[in-house]
Amino acid sequence: MKDQKDLLAYLEGFITENRKEGFKKVLENRTKHFTIAIEDVYQLHNTSAVMRSCEVFGIQELNVVEQRFGKRIDKEIAMGAQKWVDVNRFASIQNCMDDLRSKGYQIIATTPHNDSCLLQDFDISKPSAIFFGTEKLGLSEEVLEQADGYLKIPMVGFTESLNISVSAAIIIQDITARLRRSAIDWRLTEEELFEKQLDWTRKSIRDIDFIEKKFYEDEQG
Repeated sequence: MKDQKDLLAYLEGFITENRKEGFKKVLENRTKHFTIAIEDVYQLHNTSAVMRSCEVFGIQELNVVEQRFGKRIDKEIAMGAQKWVDVNRFASIQNCMDDLRSKGYQIIATTPHNDSCLLQDFDISKPSAIFFGTEKLGLSEEVLEQADGYLKIPMVGFTESLNISVSAAIIIQDITARLRRSAIDWRLTEEELFEKQLDWTRKSIRDIDFIEKKFYEDEQG
């Protein structure tokens, strides 16, 4: 049977050269060194806006905990980001933290309280899952008690908090910019690059099921 590389080569015949090269260029800046997790965010547009920030600044995976509120992605706010960011959904915050820890991430809670590390002082060398909480209550006690560290954005005004989507954008932009200037091995592996190239190519082709069926039929013939 033809392998997945043959399939990708076949499917790339259905997209433009510019699109193919565009995928490669974007993937060169994608990372799983950091991942973002959002806990029970009530306002749908905030979830979508965080996804958009992940996409814009190169974070490949977003973890969404839907313990209390059901979700759907607001496509207008996400602006197509849902096609390019991998969303992992969890029914409980504990399952989310356990899964991320099993992948080698430390849990970092964003909060203006506790002995939080200021953003500019945050150590970017360790793979980290950055957790953001609800608009009014912030992160649950479950996350705050189990977190490996705490992170906050320095503020000099009277208001001690920002909207979750704004906070996420500021933090994601800062840590990814510093990551790219560092000597840390932050890029996707060759296997991960290939998997996303195939995934994005498939998502770019109309009637993909019919085209893949023809590919395998031709192989058997």
